[in-house]
Amino acid sequence: MNWQRALWRDRAEAGAQLAKHLGQWRRDPQAWVLGLPRGGVVVAAEIARELELPLHSWAVRKLAHPSNPELALGAIGPGGVQIWDEPFGRLDDELRQQLVAEQERELRRRQQLYGDPGVEALRSRPLIVVDDGVATGLTVRAAIQSLRAATPRQLVLAVPVIDRQVAQQLNPQVDELVALATVEDLWAVGSWYQQFETVNDQQVIAILGDAHLCHRR
Repeated sequence: MNWQRALWRDRAEAGAQLAKHLGQWRRDPQAWVLGLPRGGVVVAAEIARELELPLHSWAVRKLAHPSNPELALGAIGPGGVQIWDEPFGRLDDELRQQLVAEQERELRRRQQLYGDPGVEALRSRPLIVVDDGVATGLTVRAAIQSLRAATPRQLVLAVPVIDRQVAQQLNPQVDELVALATVEDLWAVGSWYQQFETVNDQQVIAILGDAHLCHRR
């Protein structure tokens, strides 16, 4: 990891800094914060806490090349959304269908486990969509496309760091894009954090549970 480039101690610190740029949404009676599991939920939790807004998960899944899990070929989102970027390695139809089926099962598992809201609950709300960083933009694009189907009042994308070219592509798809750092050729999101540990299911469930308790108070 490139320690000299790291801008934040961890995801929570990045989320707290992002919240300072989203102050217009503080205590908005309709706005919700949606974190993309798993790492995005940690960032989103700090935003929700600072702005005193409800926190929810919105699960999406990367479609990785079977022989190289780090190579993203696409992403899927709720409502049958599929995003593909295949110049990096085309798949035959059978393998593509198998890959989608596997990730759809994992998507449904996470939706149920994390208690993702239904589309009807999102209608006409301002939604602040949060991830811990955007390199290829595939999973974020899947999230945005699936959330657009819910016809939110406003769709805001908030991320600590994003690739400049991807930001230009995503800008027209959202009402506002808030990023702390927009950089050239972003490949490793984790290099912008001093601590970038893997987040597991239990941590996501605990974060969401704590946020729901705090918001009821």
